[in-house]
Amino acid sequence: MELVKIHECLCDRTRLRLLHVLLQGPLCVCHFQDVLREPQVKISKHLAYLRTRGLVTCSREGNWMVYRLEAKPTSVLRANLACLQDCAREEPVFRRDLARLHRLAPVIASTGPCGCGPAAC
Repeated sequence: MELVKIHECLCDRTRLRLLHVLLQGPLCVCHFQDVLREPQVKISKHLAYLRTRGLVTCSREGNWMVYRLEAKPTSVLRANLACLQDCAREEPVFRRDLARLHRLAPVIASTGPCGCGPAAC
């Protein structure tokens, strides 16, 4: 059953993009908005979907929710995420997402994954 649950999560382009970005490290919803150029409500909806199915976890840091990949993924999830990472190299949308994430990296480095600044976290 776990394989079906994972593949249900992977059958949506936005969720694939979210997972691909999360392979780089934890992020706040506001950073996902900058990287994916999608509205907050859409991103939050898909992150909630992934969270309820155990692919991602989240924590509250101040007013922000920071999402990360499950800390101890099953071997099936690890294999599927590795496949996603390999396949994403060929798709322009995933390359653009990573390019935006890398441009945003100095901001994330200075504020932390929640975007609120080190003092607020």
